[in-house]
Amino acid sequence: MQHKGKIIEKAVRESEISITKLCKKLGKTTRWMYYTFENQDVSLDHIIKIGQVIHHDFSDEIKEYRSFVEKSYNFEVSEPQALFSSGSKNSDYWKDKYLDLLEKYNRLLADQLKNKY
Repeated sequence: MQHKGKIIEKAVRESEISITKLCKKLGKTTRWMYYTFENQDVSLDHIIKIGQVIHHDFSDEIKEYRSFVEKSYNFEVSEPQALFSSGSKNSDYWKDKYLDLLEKYNRLLADQLKNKY
């Protein structure tokens, strides 16, 4: 069985992103990251997220990675850079989506407060 944590650790250390910065981007602690390095069976969801941050495609190192990504995202992974791109279009889309959702939530709270009093 492959030791996924060691594969992740190697990729992270070879990337130009520090472990601290990686953890901040993932919203995790450094302890969590070191635990991940020690863990032989890391979830593929975590591997994908780590790969996105460090711009690394794990499909060559981890056997089931490619098939998992294809099933999860329902597309063919022929160009891994497309999956891991962090262009401003993508971040703007999610920021706008978040702000829309936040506004709807605030309106809902305001309506509930009006009805309560």
